[in-house]
Amino acid sequence: MLKINDVTLHYGQSQILNGISLDALQGEVTCLMGTNGVGKTSLLKAIAGVHPRSGGTVELDGENLDELPAHVLAKKGIAYVPQGREIFPLMTVKENLETGFACLLRSDHHIPDHIYDLFPVLKEMTSRRGGDLSGGQQQQLAIARALITRPKLLLLDEPTEGIQPNIIQQIGRVISHLRDQGDMAILLVEQFFDFAHDLADQIYVLKRGAVVVSGRKDSISRDELLATLSA
Repeated sequence: MLKINDVTLHYGQSQILNGISLDALQGEVTCLMGTNGVGKTSLLKAIAGVHPRSGGTVELDGENLDELPAHVLAKKGIAYVPQGREIFPLMTVKENLETGFACLLRSDHHIPDHIYDLFPVLKEMTSRRGGDLSGGQQQQLAIARALITRPKLLLLDEPTEGIQPNIIQQIGRVISHLRDQGDMAILLVEQFFDFAHDLADQIYVLKRGAVVVSGRKDSISRDELLATLSA
C-alpha cells in the first residue's frame, strides 16, 4: 500500500531524514521505533504532506504522490493522527467527527455505526465539547475522526502518549481490529515498546534520521531491538 524510497527532509539547514526507504503493507501494522528526535514524526509529516520532502518518492497503492498538499493526500486515502491529537476543543464530538466529511462524497456524509462500535464512549458524548474530554477520550476521537475519511493508510503518531492504561488497551484492540479487517495499511510511531512490539507485523528502527534495523517482527529478536533502542 505504501512504498517510500530514499526520502530526505530538512528543517532549515538541518537534515532530519537521510534516505529513508520502507514499505507498509495492506492488512499489516508497520511500527516505526526510535528515541526522541530521530525523525519519526518528521517522516509521518512528510508522508501526510504536512512538511515538504527534500528528496525521494512516496507511493500509495502504486501511485506516485509527487509533493501533493495534505488535503489532496487525505482525499487519496492518507489519514494522519498527529502527536497531541489536535482535535477542535470548542467543537462537539459530533462536529469533530464531521470534519472528516471534507474528504468524502456528499452521499457519504454520515457517521458510520462501526465508529461508535469501536469507540462507545464517543456515542455517549456526542454533544460534549472536544476540549472537555479526557486525554484518552480525545485520542479516541482523533482516531475516529481519521477513520471517518475511509483511509487506505492510517498514520498514528504516539497514540499512547499520556493515556491511562485501560484506554491504551482499548486503542490496541482497535488497531488490531483495523489490521485484521485487511483493507488498510497502518504505520505506527510509538515509544511504548511492549504496545508497539505486540501489534507489529514489521518493524523499522530509526537512529539519526536513518533506518538502522528493519524486518519482519519474527525475524528480529526482542533483545536486539531493545539493545538498539537503548544504545
